[in-house]
Formats: sequence, structure tokens, C-alpha cells
Amino acid sequence: MHASISISTFFTGRYFKHLGFEVCYVRNFTDVDDKIIARAKELEEDPISLSRRYCEEFCRDMITLNCLPPSVEPKVSEHMPQIIDMIEKILNNGYAYIVDGDVYFHVEKFPEYGKLSSRDLEDNRAGERVAVDTRKKNPADFALWKSAKPGEPFWESPWGPGRPGWHIECSAMSAVYLGYSFDIHGGGIDLVFPHHENEIAQSCAACKKSDISIWMHNGFVTIDSVKMSKSLGNFFTIRQVIDIYHPLALRYFLMSAHYRSPVNYSNIQLESASDRIFYIYETLYECESFLNQHDQTIRKDSTPPDTLNIIDKFHDVFLTSMSDDLHTPVVLAGMSDPLKSINDLLHTRKGKKQKFRIESLAALEKSIGDVLTVLGLMPASYSEVLQQLKEKALKRANLTEEKVLQKIEERAAARIEKEYAKSDAIRKDLAILGITLMDSPNGTTWRPTIPLPLQELL
Repeated sequence: MHASISISTFFTGRYFKHLGFEVCYVRNFTDVDDKIIARAKELEEDPISLSRRYCEEFCRDMITLNCLPPSVEPKVSEHMPQIIDMIEKILNNGYAYIVDGDVYFHVEKFPEYGKLSSRDLEDNRAGERVAVDTRKKNPADFALWKSAKPGEPFWESPWGPGRPGWHIECSAMSAVYLGYSFDIHGGGIDLVFPHHENEIAQSCAACKKSDISIWMHNGFVTIDSVKMSKSLGNFFTIRQVIDIYHPLALRYFLMSAHYRSPVNYSNIQLESASDRIFYIYETLYECESFLNQHDQTIRKDSTPPDTLNIIDKFHDVFLTSMSDDLHTPVVLAGMSDPLKSINDLLHTRKGKKQKFRIESLAALEKSIGDVLTVLGLMPASYSEVLQQLKEKALKRANLTEEKVLQKIEERAAARIEKEYAKSDAIRKDLAILGITLMDSPNGTTWRPTIPLPLQELL
């Protein structure tokens, strides 16, 4: 099962809606292809049934990562008439030919072939990854329709029973729901050639007015700078990651690099993302709790100029960076000043004395919350997400909260007895596991942190 989705779709839809655009987001599924058929044979399962199961699991993962659902989610198996119709148009326009029940696109008939990937036709040497089919007029010609093979699913067509080639389905389904011309097409950088190059060729062959305004290709998720892939065995599933890290930490991690750049997966990066969002949500939770205890009647134009300047600067950074090819890392970094201002107002002597303190806190909280909402990082409840982050940290540390509280009591007893070496050892042992202790006049509490050995690597 292949889903047409890219990292950029994590936040593109929300941002466009924020700007006032009407968004039609199509996320299509390839639910029948060679790999699916082979896997179904191994499992002795119907290929369409197998694909449906994986599609459903994929959608659950996207919900967990707080991705907006698509406007429509077409599947290949449900759009055979439209796919066949597009192939017929391509044939009638002279861009394809039939060989023994197979239909091939003739790349030499499309002079602009290679314009997306900046490749010459001579560069597209066949035989490097797939066997050369001597029936083709050009080795680079690609299948629009494949004739049926024994034991494989098939559909009837004017050229005999078979199934579509990989590329044609995306063009056909996008044409159904978006038309031949639309604004944005997304996908991984590995799809530039041949998949998206072939999409352009066949769509233009079916309709000369076909046009896609913007192509958005995300970089790979890598491990030690090597592409994460099943074939290399160096991959983690989303569910394996969110078993020990909060889904919003994973989302933050993916946004911490520009979507076109590779993002290197590591425990350090995930721990850093977890630590950062804990700080963000803890700051906003403390602000929310304070405001709930005070009169929040905001007088018009009562927010101090210094606070307004911080908010305006953050808003400008947000709009400028997001409108410049979705530079989310700059936006995330831009939260630092308004978050610091909230903490200063809540905890410092100077901040506590500031005039219009309540108004400033309310305005700062709203400005950060609005951006978190657009980025899909706004939790349903600050208190709930903080508790969930603590539970994930305990799981990574192989501890229970009862054990941590027991250690806090042991440390308190050691301090009373002036056994400072023992007290420091307890604090350090917990820090090594990613638990930091915080002393205050009201006692000692704990919060997750980056484990000490990983901090030394930063």
C-alpha cells in the first residue's frame, strides 16, 4: 500500500486555511501493485483486503500524529473506469502504444519529458534496476496498463484483462477530484523521477492544459545520515516511536527541519523534541492556571507596548517564515521570546510588578496558542499532555512514578541528615535516566529531561 503523502502535508492544509484559502486535500492510495500482490500471496490473503487493512492502520497513525484528514481519499481499485478512460485518451492522442495486452507510454512523443527532474532522455538508462523489455520502442517507456498474469487480480479493459501501471493511477485520480490543473502536488524526493516525471508526461498527453503550479518534495528521514528504508532494515514504525515518545514530540521533531531537508532520526533528537514541548506546554499550563485564578477582563489597548512588540515580532516571523516555503524551524525558534516573557511575568520579581501583567499574559498565551494550532501542535489539554509526556519519560527510564517519589523522599532524608553526597548521587542517578528534580520552598517535584549521557553529546 502506497499513500501519497509528504511531511509538508503535516501543516500545509492548516496554514492555508489560516490564510483564508479553501483547501481540497486529496490523499490517494495505491491498493494494488506488484509488492502488494506478492505480500498477499505470502499471507494467503486477498490483495485488496490486505491493502484495505493497511490503509486503515495508516489513517489511524495519521490521526495519532494530529494530521488533518483529507477531503477525499481515493483508492486505485475503486477508480478503474477513470484510469482506463485516461489511458484511452493518451492512446487516442498518439502518446502510447499497445503490445500484447500491455499499454506503454512512448516518452519520445513527449519532448518535455525530464523537465521536472532536469534529466535528458539519454540519461534514463533502462536495465539498471529493472529488466529491459525488448518490446518497448524506447527503454524508458513505462507501463500504463499491464496485462493480467495467472493468479493476480485483474480488471477488464479494451486491451484485455489486467491492471494499471503505478504512475497512471495518480494522474487519473487527481484529475477526477482536482482537475487537470491544480495548485500543489506533494511527495518524497525519491518520487521526482520517475514517478512524478511520468505523471507530468501522461497527464499532459491526456490533456494539453494539464498543469501543476508547485511541486513540494520532502527530504528523507535518515538514521546516521542514511535513508531510512525497509530494505536496509534501519527503520522504525510510527507506532514503535510513539510507544516511548509522545506523538506531539514526534510531530515537533519532524517540523524541526525544513521539509525539503533530510531529518536525521536519533534518540538525541527525539529527547530534545520531547524536552522542548514539555517546556512549551508547562509554560502555557502555568500561564493558563494563573489566568484562571484572576480577573481576565481585558481593557482595550491595555497590553503594554513591550509585550505587543514581542507578539508582533513573533507574528511577523510566523507569517514570513511559513509563507517562505514553510520554514517551520524558524517559527519554532521564534516561540522562545514570547515563552520567556510569560515565564518572566509569572516568576520574576520584575515581571510580577509589571503593569497590565494579566493582560500581557493573556495576549502572549493567545499568540503562541494560535501558532501551535496552525502547526497542529496544540493539545486538547495542557495538563493532560504534560502527564502523558511524564508517563512516556518514565517508560523510557524503566521507572514508575512511585519509584521516583520514593527516591525524592530518600534524597530529602539524606539532606536532613546532611548526607549531601548521597543526595547528589540520587539526583544524578535520576538525571542519567532522564528525570530531573526541582527544589522549591514547597518541596521537590520532578519533570522529564534529556538523559544526562545524551546531554553530553549535544
